[in-house]
Order: sequence, then C-alpha cells, then structure tokens
Amino acid sequence: MPGDVINIALMADKLGPVGEPAEETTHVARLIARAKEGDAAAFDQIIISQQRRVIALAWRLLGNQDDARDAAQESFLRVYKHLNRIDPTKDFSGWLYRIVVNVCRDMARKRIRSNQSSLEAEIEAGKLREPVSTHNTEAAAMLSQEQALIARALATLTQKERAAIVLRDLEGFSTEEVARILGSRPVTVRSQICSARAKIKAFRERWLKKKGLKGMK
Repeated sequence: MPGDVINIALMADKLGPVGEPAEETTHVARLIARAKEGDAAAFDQIIISQQRRVIALAWRLLGNQDDARDAAQESFLRVYKHLNRIDPTKDFSGWLYRIVVNVCRDMARKRIRSNQSSLEAEIEAGKLREPVSTHNTEAAAMLSQEQALIARALATLTQKERAAIVLRDLEGFSTEEVARILGSRPVTVRSQICSARAKIKAFRERWLKKKGLKGMK
C-alpha cells in the first residue's frame, strides 16, 4: 500500500520531464502482473518507479508540497483499488496520469468550495513553490527563481489550461497523448496550450518588467 515511500520523491533536486524508456515500460508491466497476483512488494515497486513523475505532476497542478503529497497518496490508492482493471500491455503512464489529473481536479474544487486562498495569493505569500536543489550555489538560486516564475505563471491559468500545458510542455507528452489523458480532443488541447503559452509569456514579460522597475528604484 502507498505510504512513506512517497516522501522520497520530495527529495528530488528538480522535477523536469521524466522519460520512460522501453525497458522501464517492460519492467512496470511485469510489476503490474505480479501485483495483480497479490504481490504487495511488486506494488511497492510500482510506487517507487512512478512516484517522482506523479509528485511532479501533482505539484505543478496544485502548487505546493502538502497538496502534492496528498494527491500522490490518493492517486496510488485509486491505482491499488482498480489494479485488476490495468492492462499491462497498454499505456500505464497515461492511465496513471489520468488518475492524478482527476485527483488534482477534485482537490482544487474542494479548495474553492472551502474558500481557501487562490493559488496566486498563496504564491504571493511565498507558500507555493517547486522543490529545488539544496546545494547553495548560483545555479540553484537561478533554478529557484525560474521555478518561482513558472509557479506564478501557472497560477494565472484556468484548470484546463494548466493541465494541458503542464502535461505538454513540462511533462513532455505529445498533444495526442495529452488529449487522451484529459479525455479531450487534440484540437481542444492545442487551443488550451496556445492560450496558456500566450498567458505565460505575457505574465513573464509583466513580471520581468516589474522586477526591472523595482531594481531601478
């Protein structure tokens, strides 16, 4: 069952796009087959192999560490609950990402209903940020600043735009794959991505201009 093993993902230096080579896909398929036969250790290995990308996606969709951890926990619980429905010969990552997106949507709706502060407001308060390297270097500082800018820009998007751009540009899925994960059409996803990119570009320009003006004071 999912547990403290999820916390390992939070120690990653950065959460960039994570590829899935053919050998890893084969390995996961074998683990799924064993888990369906009742091998608990095999399911733990599935969590370990997928947790980094699950945490990365949840972090970018929800914006903070606690929510990302909760979303990952719930996502793996749903995977465990529906384990018998998994076809090891088909795209497990796409199926898993679809679960994560749905879990994050549910959590975002609950946040709105409970009148919690907006993502943008929480970012302004310094509550939302992606994890960065713990090494005290100039590169780490630059990475931290860039991730903060990305988080701020993502917070200005609608939920659908945010999911589409995160899956396409940050996670590296093709437009067709994003459409399958989101249960949408490629043409709709392209429109959402185009809109999201335009908003992010405009936000970045405003943010840099604001920072530049502050620096002149």
